[in-house]
Amino acid sequence: MRIKQLAYAIGMIGFVGSMGFAVAADDVQKVDKIEVTGSSIKRIAKEGALPVQVVTRDEIVKSGVSSVADLIAQLPAMQGFTSAADSVGGTGGGVQTASLHDLGSEYTLVLLNGRRLAPSGSGSQVDLNSIPLSAIERVEVLTDGASAIYGSDAIAGVVNFVLKKNQQGFEVDARYTMPQESGGKGWNASFSGGFGDLETDGFNVLMAYSHDRQDQLKATDRDFAKTGMINFKADGYRVTWDANGDVTRTFVPNANLYFFNGSGNAIPGNAQVFYNDANGVAQTATFNPYLRANGKCAPDNSQIGSQCFFDYTSTIEITPESDRDSLFGKASLKLGDWTAYVDAAASRFTMLSRIAPYPTLYFPINTASAGGQALINKWITPYLPAGSTVTGLNARWRSLPAGNREQEYVTDSTHFVAGANGEFLGWDIDAALTHSVNESSVNYPTGWLLQKEFLDTFSAGLVDVFGTTDQLTDADKAALAKTIYHGPGNTDKTVLKGISLKASRPLFDLPAGEVLFGSGLDFRQYHFTSEIADVYRHYDAASDSYISLLLNESAQQPYDLERDTAGVFGELIVPVTDQLELNGAVRYDSIGKVRDNLASKDVNGNESDVTYKTSFRFQPSRNLMFRGSYGTGFKMPSMLALGRPITPFGVTSGNYACSPELGQISAALLQACQNKVGGADPALKSQHEVFNGGNPDLKPEKSEQMTVGFRFEPTTNLSVGLDWWRVKIEDALSSVSEAQIFGDPLKYASLFSTKRNTATGLDELAILDSAINIGKTDNRGIDWDLTLRNKLPFGRLTTRFAGTYLLKSSYTLPGSSDEFTTSLGQFGINDEVSFRTMAKLSFNLQQGALDHNLAVKYRSGYTDQFKDGENDCSVSENDALGDCFDVQLEVPSYTTVDWQTKWAISKQATATFGVNNLFDRAPSLSLRSSGAGHQVGYDPRYTDSYGRTFYIAGGYKF
Repeated sequence: MRIKQLAYAIGMIGFVGSMGFAVAADDVQKVDKIEVTGSSIKRIAKEGALPVQVVTRDEIVKSGVSSVADLIAQLPAMQGFTSAADSVGGTGGGVQTASLHDLGSEYTLVLLNGRRLAPSGSGSQVDLNSIPLSAIERVEVLTDGASAIYGSDAIAGVVNFVLKKNQQGFEVDARYTMPQESGGKGWNASFSGGFGDLETDGFNVLMAYSHDRQDQLKATDRDFAKTGMINFKADGYRVTWDANGDVTRTFVPNANLYFFNGSGNAIPGNAQVFYNDANGVAQTATFNPYLRANGKCAPDNSQIGSQCFFDYTSTIEITPESDRDSLFGKASLKLGDWTAYVDAAASRFTMLSRIAPYPTLYFPINTASAGGQALINKWITPYLPAGSTVTGLNARWRSLPAGNREQEYVTDSTHFVAGANGEFLGWDIDAALTHSVNESSVNYPTGWLLQKEFLDTFSAGLVDVFGTTDQLTDADKAALAKTIYHGPGNTDKTVLKGISLKASRPLFDLPAGEVLFGSGLDFRQYHFTSEIADVYRHYDAASDSYISLLLNESAQQPYDLERDTAGVFGELIVPVTDQLELNGAVRYDSIGKVRDNLASKDVNGNESDVTYKTSFRFQPSRNLMFRGSYGTGFKMPSMLALGRPITPFGVTSGNYACSPELGQISAALLQACQNKVGGADPALKSQHEVFNGGNPDLKPEKSEQMTVGFRFEPTTNLSVGLDWWRVKIEDALSSVSEAQIFGDPLKYASLFSTKRNTATGLDELAILDSAINIGKTDNRGIDWDLTLRNKLPFGRLTTRFAGTYLLKSSYTLPGSSDEFTTSLGQFGINDEVSFRTMAKLSFNLQQGALDHNLAVKYRSGYTDQFKDGENDCSVSENDALGDCFDVQLEVPSYTTVDWQTKWAISKQATATFGVNNLFDRAPSLSLRSSGAGHQVGYDPRYTDSYGRTFYIAGGYKF
């Protein structure tokens, strides 16, 4: 079916199929029946009951993006997804995702040509890095939950990437991107070719290959990101304590303030000293020897109490470097009234993430060794009371000379679909088999320390950990090199096998038209495995147990989980009158129990539910149409959320002090915290260990979705649309944030634990990150779009304005069913921001062979994370030694402008030049210390870190 952009098209926000395109009669000579996102019934395309936003191939090119993840991030309806910056010490793991209306990636169903992909992990979250941008023909975004058609878990909506098909001829494209400032360059090239016309020749074969390269962008490449030691001015409250320990807060306007998000794993290192004084009484002291010797901390460190804290931000990156190779093929063959087809896609995505050099935590130095005694004589004894004798010494160091910890994420994805569609006894039938695999592994090129080798070397005092990096001798460096691990990490693999069958046909005629019926069934099997590298699972004969070979890391457990799902649905479209059409769909899903193959047991039981969706379309006149829907959803927790063994999961994003309330839980927990931070000083803070594990008692999440909207097209040059939506979820899954846990230890006492520091033999504080059913979420908002076309003397101008306005975004606190909180317009307890307004205004001017585009992207401001001077003291006056301050910034709105000009040199050749972030808008200051990756001073999830960026591109068809 030929569909052109005409008077009723929307441009960036369009509508397709039964919800999508408005087609002018004189543009289509033959109207075929097609299936579109949101319905299982093949029918003549027209504006329908559910809202679908469509991004065409032409709009993808005009967007100026170079990856699917960047394309999705530009859509105003997208919030709450995982970005590349999350992989810099955060929870990204090399994955980038889609998230509609800030509901979360796990609620947004991602399809490729209408088929499910193997998720990244054991749930429903799909890694967008596995989808090649160059092969995409269009993107259909259903912004209303479609659980009755696609599965009960499509609560937020559906993103369907439709790849090219029936292409004849060959096409080559290339692009080079270069930021104005250093770092972050990139390029990509693609080739596609096809032959055979499906309609005239009876067959078509299409192949496409692309390569994408993105260079690293380091924190030191941008002024706003290069340090975690930040001087700024803001209103705040000075926090002071009197002799009785009572707190006084004094408002200070436009104060000179200092923010530092550093680490006690410093270089030069901090020392924890055990000694007997001149009277033989055992004493303990914690201090930085370099600070005592020089009266100040070394560069890139800040003094807090008697210790120095390292500015690790100066060593990290903003965006990791990455490479992507993608191959896609499609073959279609006409067999009478039927068409057999095969879709095959394969990709390899490699991301090299660099986080701060290894934090050693406290490790013992042998006071009897020659090297240990030399360190004590040089750095410790001069700063102890006269007559003291050192009985023990621990050091806390940052392995800067070993380089950054490098994590190479390698994701291999394959996707294969074989099927056939056609007519049989009046039914339009489509049947297909799917085999999809997502395999993600991590390698450690350098920067990671081996425990035994490190302790043997450093406990003997063979490396001076209390001196600066430039004071290390060649012998020091050689000794350190022997302790660095280079090798593989763990590998996760998800295999999806599925079979689906859909059929639709007219049932009978009514005065207003045909009653259409559609039905289908699908069966899917998910198999998720995690293979643990020997470095994390080394059998130790002496202890008859598995240990980790890496310093301060615990042994991990493999897992092998699987479950089956099955569903059946029916859909009915009834034309009540010429103006009114009703649609109803019902679905039954059976979600099988999770089978733990390694433990030979079932983790939980089977679950099932019936969900439904009803909708209407009312068009009282040719130019005005109203629509609405109501539906329900049902989503089972992921296999890992249910059955994952308790395993180490890194450290907290923020630094936290030892609350006295820990002692009310148990004296051991308070002592474990003090062991971690290096003393009982309440001003001391540290990152703490994190464990992750499943919860077999989780319940299914259930939802209600509803929409009401209209479209008004008074002329062929003006189109306006607006849709109000609401999504409510019961028994929603979430984890308690680390800020909540440490902010109220008594409430979350069950989430505290300890982890043995194998270097010192001491237990250190840890928290458990495990999903729970938190209660409820309630999200509602308005999506709008406007398209205006003007024929001017110097060209044809098309103006489009689209956006999303959140009316409400609330969720109950963990463990509560009626105590709501929100992240709307503020940094919430979930460590994220829900933006009130996200919008995009674009102008397209066509002048013969020239096509000019200007896009303005807007994101509203928000209230930043609160910095608590009494309990946190991460903000102080003038410098790190000043009085603590309560501060909460207002982060202003963020607007960027992109420009592009495309020149059609001939029918075969095009050339494009563009500038993203034309006015070089830098991120505003944010004091957030949790969420996202390890970047400090701004939030990389919500801003453009590259600055003004130029690109050139060219294409040629032959």
